Amino acid sequence: MKKRLFLLFVLITSISFSQRITESIQSKKLGETREFTVSLPVNYEFDVDKKYPILVLLDGEYLLSPFEGTLKYGNYWDDLPGMIIVAVNQNYGEKRFKDSEYDETGLPSKMGASFFEFIGFELLPYIEGKYRTQPFRVIAGHDTTAGFLNFYLYKDNPIFNAYISIAPEMPRGMEKRITDRLATIKTPIFYYQATAEGDMKEINDAAFELDNNINAIPNRTFNYRLDKFKGATHYSLVPLAVSRALYFIFDGYQPISMLEFQEKVVTLEKGYTQYLITKYDYLEKQLGLKIKPRLTDFKAIEAAILKNKAYFELQELGKYADKHYPKTTLGTYHQALYYEKSGEFKKAIKEYKKGFSLNEIREISKAFMLDKADSLKDKKDESKVEEYAEPTPEEGTEEKKEGE
Repeated sequence: MKKRLFLLFVLITSISFSQRITESIQSKKLGETREFTVSLPVNYEFDVDKKYPILVLLDGEYLLSPFEGTLKYGNYWDDLPGMIIVAVNQNYGEKRFKDSEYDETGLPSKMGASFFEFIGFELLPYIEGKYRTQPFRVIAGHDTTAGFLNFYLYKDNPIFNAYISIAPEMPRGMEKRITDRLATIKTPIFYYQATAEGDMKEINDAAFELDNNINAIPNRTFNYRLDKFKGATHYSLVPLAVSRALYFIFDGYQPISMLEFQEKVVTLEKGYTQYLITKYDYLEKQLGLKIKPRLTDFKAIEAAILKNKAYFELQELGKYADKHYPKTTLGTYHQALYYEKSGEFKKAIKEYKKGFSLNEIREISKAFMLDKADSLKDKKDESKVEEYAEPTPEEGTEEKKEGE
C-alpha cells in the first residue's frame, strides 16, 4: 500500500513540475523542421476547463527560463496569469540572423520573410489547435529578434496584442514605421521596450528616437512603456526587463491590494460595485482574460461599502455575485446584509435563511447564515426610506432589450 502511495506521489509530482514539452513542425514556409519548446502553466493538466494566453519567445533557448520563472512566481501570488509559453529555438549557427533577415528597404526578405509567415501561418495555428488558449498573444525578443518582432506591427490587423522588445537592433526606418502604425492601429496594443545603460550606442539611440516619436503621438490609444536600466549591460538587461514587461502588460490583473483599497476604492464617493465590474470587464475586453471575479475582491468592495455606509450598493454587489457565483450564499448574503443595514430585519431574516438551501462559499457557510438570521429575530423593523441600487450596465441592457 505504501509503495502504491509513493508511486502515486511521484506521478503527481512529475506531472506538476514537468511542464516543458519539446515539439517540432515540418514547416512548408521554411522548408525544414523547426523545433520549439512549449512550457505549460503548473495546473494545466488539472484545471481542464481553463484557457491561457500565448507568449511566443524568439531566442527561445535563453529567454525561456527568465520568462518562465517570472510567470510562475507571479502566478503563485496571483499577480500574473498563467501563460502557454512557446519558445522558438534559433540559437544554432546563423539561424537567428537568417530568421530575422531584411532587405535595404527595412522589410523582411528571403528567410526572414519565410520565418515571419511561419510564426503566423504555422506555429500559432498549431499551438491554438492543440492547447487550450485564450485570444491574447504576446511576442518577445532580444536585440536582433527584438527588432524583428516589430514587423508584426506593420500589418493592418496585427496578430499579436503585446510586444516586448529588449535592446532592439532595428533596421532602417523602423523608428518611424512603428510610430506610424501605433498611431493608426485601433485594436488594443501593449508595447514595451527596454534599454541598458551599458549597451551599444546605436541600439540605445534608435530606441530613444522611437521613444521620442511615440511620445509625440497625440491621443494615444495604445499602452506604451520604455524602461532605461542604469548599470545594466546588453545581457544583464534581460532578467530586469522581463519582470517589468510582464507586470506592465498585465497591470490590473492583480487582486485588489491594501494600497489600491485605501487609495482608489474606499476614497470613492459612490460606485464601489461598479469599480469591481469595470476591473473585470477590462481584463476580458483588453487582455482577453475571462476569469471569475475573485472572492477577496468581493470582500474588499463589501468593506468599502460598509465603511462609507453606501448600503444600497450591497444589492448591486449581490446581483453581480449571483451572476458569477450562482446558487451560492454569496449574493444572498449581500442582499440580506442590505436589508439588515437598512433596518428591515424581517426581510433580512428571510434572506439569511435562504442560505440553508444554497452552496457554501468562503466563510459564508449555512451555519453562518442561520446564525445571522437568529441574531436578528428579536429586532423590530426600523422606519427607513428604502434605497435601491441602479442596475448594472449589463442588466440595464437586458431589460431594455426585453422591453423593445
